[in-house]
Amino acid sequence: MTVECFAKKTGFKTVCMPSPEREIEGAYIGDLLSWVMGKADSGNVWITIMSNINTIAVATLTDASCILLAEDVLPDEDALRAAEAKGVNILSTSLSAYDAALAVSRLTS
Repeated sequence: MTVECFAKKTGFKTVCMPSPEREIEGAYIGDLLSWVMGKADSGNVWITIMSNINTIAVATLTDASCILLAEDVLPDEDALRAAEAKGVNILSTSLSAYDAALAVSRLTS
């Protein structure tokens, strides 16, 4: 499923979507950036509450299909500009990380 289709089906807020055709292949939940760099897989929806510019760098390094910001978190302006420039999709939801992961699982399994 593409990130664009996933966003439409879940109703998650689209914050930034420069690469809507990216395919989702599972999910990874984590807020410790160095841990995510070593554990997340390419194509994962990365679910986090971290929203600064470093998050964009980690999403690029791990080749995440998108960042899904849980609990109504939104990126700061620097992160948003970097995401647009690097082609990183960002979605946001009011759900907890756990409930957001359940949504990913339901739609991508």
